[in-house]
Amino acid sequence: MIKITLKDGSIKEIEQGTSIIDLAKSISEGLARMATCGKVDGQVQDLRYELNNDAEVEILTFESDIEGKKAYWHTTSHIMAQAVKRLFPNTKFAIGPSIDEGFYYDFDVEENFTEEDKEKIEEEMKKIIKEDLAIEKFSLPKKEALELMKDQPYKQELINDLPEGEKISFYKQGEFTDLCAGPHLMSTGKVKSVKILSNSGAYWRGDEKNKMLQRLYGISFPKASQLEEHLNMLEEAKKRDHRRIGKELELFMTHKLVGSGLPMYLPNGATVRRTLERYIQDKEIRMGYKHVYTPSLANVDLYKTSGHWDHYKEDMFPVMKMDNEELVLRPMNCPHHMLIYKNKMHSYKDLPIRIGELAHDFRYEDSGAVCGLERVRQMCQNDAHLFVRPDQIKEEVAKVVELILSVYKDFGFDKYEFRLSLRDKNDKHKYFDDDEMWEKAESELREILTELKLDFYEAEGEAAFYGPKLDVQIKSVIGHDVTVSTCQLDFLLPEKFELEYIGEDGKAHRPVVIHRAILGSSDRFMAFLIEETKGAFPLWLAPLQVKILPISDKHLEYANEIQEKLQSIGIRVEVDDRSEKIGYKIREAQLSKVPYMLVIGDKEIENRAVAVRSRNDGDLGQISVDDFTNKIQEEIKEYM
Repeated sequence: MIKITLKDGSIKEIEQGTSIIDLAKSISEGLARMATCGKVDGQVQDLRYELNNDAEVEILTFESDIEGKKAYWHTTSHIMAQAVKRLFPNTKFAIGPSIDEGFYYDFDVEENFTEEDKEKIEEEMKKIIKEDLAIEKFSLPKKEALELMKDQPYKQELINDLPEGEKISFYKQGEFTDLCAGPHLMSTGKVKSVKILSNSGAYWRGDEKNKMLQRLYGISFPKASQLEEHLNMLEEAKKRDHRRIGKELELFMTHKLVGSGLPMYLPNGATVRRTLERYIQDKEIRMGYKHVYTPSLANVDLYKTSGHWDHYKEDMFPVMKMDNEELVLRPMNCPHHMLIYKNKMHSYKDLPIRIGELAHDFRYEDSGAVCGLERVRQMCQNDAHLFVRPDQIKEEVAKVVELILSVYKDFGFDKYEFRLSLRDKNDKHKYFDDDEMWEKAESELREILTELKLDFYEAEGEAAFYGPKLDVQIKSVIGHDVTVSTCQLDFLLPEKFELEYIGEDGKAHRPVVIHRAILGSSDRFMAFLIEETKGAFPLWLAPLQVKILPISDKHLEYANEIQEKLQSIGIRVEVDDRSEKIGYKIREAQLSKVPYMLVIGDKEIENRAVAVRSRNDGDLGQISVDDFTNKIQEEIKEYM
């Protein structure tokens, strides 16, 4: 007998060799029906996995965990592949993984899938689900695996990449067999509601030198109501797409002559971004930050010193050789700030030193991954580095959290979670290899978050290469988890750059660095904000705050007078002096999402007033110019 510790802490004794699905059945038949996979000592395993030693085991369901969902979606990707195989027998199959929101499968087909094809595939998937085919796992040696996949060149390529002597796993359902590591459900009938969402081209292995394949994206759920809710959410996401809204409101543009992932801000977008950046800089200055400017280019040796070259080189732009130097566009600016700190000797009394910058950084994103302002190749980071004594870490992290919460209150963000992002101990390539440093940094940050009484969850594999971090995960209006703010604890770079301060004892000591970003990058934050507000920015942030709408030309003089008055107090205002009907002008201003419209006619001139229309509240009636001026000044003052 072996002892299994369940998620609730209870211990269950079972026979050695019991599978995860049988363990679930021994707990309850209901749990077994819902089970999609399991976690054994933190590792995701197939339901067929046999337990042979004492272990901690968690039974995962579609509702309990993202990994539970992924096992469900992975199974559905095989169902889709089987349907394609039945309808298009000559298809060559590539890969079909689960992703964070569903699954896809890449196919090499004679002709691209049409809308009619997708409907047929979806109907065939429903038939396969009704057939409730048992899903069986088996393994083969490499030679036999290659023979089994002799008609599937992409599968053969994947098999040939695997080490010699390794047993290669397959899953079989009815007449369909696929190369796969799993995990999968027990039968096709466990999947309920399915939908093929879209198709696109995709290069084999993401390399544009390889053949273009056809990729089908899909989603599935245990309940039809969940699928309907998801489809409604996707429709809402389309309406909120920051690329569409950015074009409509003339916020930013892209052009192939400039390049992929390099958006250009138009006057409206530049105004929003400038306002955001001034807002966060002013907040930081009030908290004792000193802002600097550092170059976007740096010598390769800077990143070799910091360790970024070893851990981040693939995400950097190629080296430029100039004279006797090798230069790169910087991917981040923390090494620059290390040198600014090192520019002079510091006393323990000088610390903390808070260095901030709106820094332009460059990341070599694949052209297929860039997306509007969300994924770009040049970004402006709201970055800062806090150089602190060890005894100041808790207080400074608390102040960072205070700043984050202050910003979120200003923007009305109230659905967020704190995540402690840790390294994956098994990934020696991604993270700096120093177990002692990692144990110290992770335990210290965990202790600080606990003392600050923050509710947080832990996530392995999400740390920076040099240290653990606190990430704030905001739940977007369409249900996505978006990382906006981060706070990272770093014992490594001070060591790499040999940073020091003179302590009270007169000896040299090593500071600790806290990396933090409140808005993240201006670009990504703007993309998030556009989608959250549908482009209807709050008054203080709106590119155009007030539009004055004279009914006819005879009202222009008074309209221009009001414009000058509002401009003199810093309000962003325009007069619509076109010879158009007032109804048309109002509709245009409303579509442009201007917060306030001032209609000017004979009565307004007579009363030295304005007829106010609010974007959110409609007609507010006639108000004196002074009262309106005071109203919007008070509204803006709440944030600035």
